Amino acid sequence: MIDPTADVTLADIEAAREVLETVTVRTPMERSRWLSTDAGGDVYLKLENLQRTGSFKTRGAYYRISRLTEAERANGVVAASAGNHAQGVALSASLLGIKSTVFMPEGAPIPKIRATQGYGADVVFHGQYLDQALVAAREFADRTGAVLIHPFDHVDIVAGQGTCGLEILEQVPDVKTVVVPTGGGGLLAGIAIAVKSKRPDVRLVGVQAAGAAAYPPSLAGGHPVQLEQMRTIADGIAVGRPGDIPFHAVQEYVDDMLTVSEEQLSRAVLAVAERAKQVVEPAGAAGVAAFLDDATRFATPAVVVLSGGNIDPLLLGKVIRQGMAAAGRYLSMRVHIPDVPGGLATLLAELAGVAANVIEVTHERNSPELHLDEVEVLVQLETRGPEHSERVIGRLREQGYEVFV
Repeated sequence: MIDPTADVTLADIEAAREVLETVTVRTPMERSRWLSTDAGGDVYLKLENLQRTGSFKTRGAYYRISRLTEAERANGVVAASAGNHAQGVALSASLLGIKSTVFMPEGAPIPKIRATQGYGADVVFHGQYLDQALVAAREFADRTGAVLIHPFDHVDIVAGQGTCGLEILEQVPDVKTVVVPTGGGGLLAGIAIAVKSKRPDVRLVGVQAAGAAAYPPSLAGGHPVQLEQMRTIADGIAVGRPGDIPFHAVQEYVDDMLTVSEEQLSRAVLAVAERAKQVVEPAGAAGVAAFLDDATRFATPAVVVLSGGNIDPLLLGKVIRQGMAAAGRYLSMRVHIPDVPGGLATLLAELAGVAANVIEVTHERNSPELHLDEVEVLVQLETRGPEHSERVIGRLREQGYEVFV
């Protein structure tokens, strides 16, 4: 039975580091010039997307499994995960010669499913959310004797994730703010304990998706609160209830908990890809999303953890398109043009003259708003941003076109 008040200490995290030294990667820390410009001081990215299995989860999973007794290992391990913890458990169990079973929510990203299976785990699908898969994993553990490797609610998991915090202090010794994507809270809690134990002056900030933000009401109420529903593209942090052990640590050590919208998450994924040349999933980009919302609220030097990079290529395409739209780089408008030969060509020439890239054009002749000699054209454009979009619209109106945005 988990003791919700169990404390993870700096000594626990340092012990975990010794175990993980030859297993996990000391991930790079890179200065972000573009975020530094916005923040008015140095901002660094902790690239946990380059960790083994593509996320920080391997740290906690391996440390937890490595501490099982021989009797516990004999029955194997079981986990529930949307994908990143699944891969961490599967790889860790494989390295330690232990059988693993992973329960994943229906609709889990295909690359995460295949990677988990590739690391040797048996994958079982159950429920729509992680919380539902976790219930099934617990039932499996009770039925078979397999040891449940919880994704965040165990002292060994928190200690393992905390090794990331030790690296942050070594790589940026004068850090003033650390910003961490947050779901159940294991990574945030571990980093916070490691950092605050050595540098109590450092500000720790957690970031959640607004559509799956269980920590704000939980912190306000003084105990973990279960969300009734969640909706977010950030499946890696879509957790309906904080873990008891992480919550206890977050209460004690974390200074602020922020939320970001779906549009901000999409913009962050796009920005990291374009500017940092890193592929991250929406959950992994949550900290960057908070910076893009208002970088000046974070004291620098600041470190933003990119917690994972496992994203389905199909979702990546959708997220990038949404991110471009949120950044004002897509423009959709209706334009009335003369219904004469060359009418559309003339419009397209005007758009080319202001360097707008036409993505799609659709004709509409049956609108009651149209005169008999007009046709409506729905145009979707790629622009360089809001100012460019305004110039495009202004140019067409100068030329006498009726434009509806």
